[in-house]
Amino acid sequence: MDEVAAVLAIVAAVAFALAATLWQRASVALGVETLGAGSLVRLLGSGVWLLGLVAQVVGVLLQAAALDRGRVAIIQPLLVTTIIWAMPLGYFLTNQVITRRHVAGAGVVVAGLAVFASVGDPAAGVDDAPGSTWLAAILVLAAVCAALMLFAGRGGLGLKAAVLGTTAGVLYGLSATLMKPVVENLHDVGLTGLLESWEFWVMAGAGLVGFYIQQLSLATGRLVASVATVSVANPVVSVLLGALILQERLDHTPAWHAVVAVGGLAGALFGAILIASASERDTETEAAPEPVPA
Repeated sequence: MDEVAAVLAIVAAVAFALAATLWQRASVALGVETLGAGSLVRLLGSGVWLLGLVAQVVGVLLQAAALDRGRVAIIQPLLVTTIIWAMPLGYFLTNQVITRRHVAGAGVVVAGLAVFASVGDPAAGVDDAPGSTWLAAILVLAAVCAALMLFAGRGGLGLKAAVLGTTAGVLYGLSATLMKPVVENLHDVGLTGLLESWEFWVMAGAGLVGFYIQQLSLATGRLVASVATVSVANPVVSVLLGALILQERLDHTPAWHAVVAVGGLAGALFGAILIASASERDTETEAAPEPVPA
């Protein structure tokens, strides 16, 4: 694994965590629960929200630099660490409750990613694929997002944050995978040629829609559940697209390296899910009515 690319990906995760925390702080402070035109104008007038936007842009640039040096299947899983950085940031900036279950989940994420980073090594892969292949994948992901949005209004705030976060993560995963051919096109044809490519516009569109849906998720006030689901869905979609479309795979020499790397990644994703489920359970506990004295 390219050490510089790995460091860039982890620093990008810190930037994404800071952006999400600042956005949630601004949304809660302004009482924004839905993202209409009026509430968007209010957020744009918030210095905290704009600072979060700057952090997000920095994260995207660092992510692009990491993908320029490494493969999607290796770089994207490292963004799972976003949830690790979001927990202390949420604790200090938005008064999020951190429990032992959250800490245990964070430990599992760190251990799993440490294993993945130690033995995971990319083999083969291409920088782009035919447009028809991309179209099929985009249509499938659009259907998945539409199905998720149908359930976004059901359940409590924790579930709503998780469903919207998952939808945003799917779109971010598509955008991140397209970022690989976009960066390569920038090297080959320059900025003018890049603006003429469909990959750039689909990448930007998926990223902007994901950004909007993430704002809806953060407006629920459930930072950890929102960031955890984004952090899981994003790399899962990216790894699948990297394997199915960009033909990326892990090195099988020796064969146990790939098995251990996949096991480590699965453990990291399980840790993130553990954190998200802990947040949902805490939400239900907080929402439970106090017993009425007899």
